[in-house]
Amino acid sequence: MTIDYVMAPSVTLAAAQRAIAAALKEAEAEAVDVCIAVTDGAGHLLSMARMDRAPLLCVQIAQDKAYSVAAFGGLPTGDWWRLLESEPALLHGIVKTDRLVVFGGGVPLVADGRTVGAIGVSGGSSEQDVRVAEAGAAAVG
Repeated sequence: MTIDYVMAPSVTLAAAQRAIAAALKEAEAEAVDVCIAVTDGAGHLLSMARMDRAPLLCVQIAQDKAYSVAAFGGLPTGDWWRLLESEPALLHGIVKTDRLVVFGGGVPLVADGRTVGAIGVSGGSSEQDVRVAEAGAAAVG
């Protein structure tokens, strides 16, 4: 009997911590207090940071943004609206999906052209969250 399996590359804890550090630096430059979550490729939390004045609710939202990206093959959370805006039935149904976030702040972590994890940021505007997340992702790729 053979066992079929798929080997999936994953971001390391060291890379996740680099992403957090780079994201924190960008958040400080933007003067915004955020929560930052990094997951592996399966959406499991690897590292988390909450800036001193970041709202408590942002902890879960940051984790859910990273999870949303990882769980859907690397699609940034900010790209969901483009896919949903002309599909009312899908829009009203999918937003009830547990942990799915459909606004900016979640981006994939990519290495050698493959999604190896995700970073989610919450606490600023959608645009600020995206910039902070992208700064973190750049430290991995």
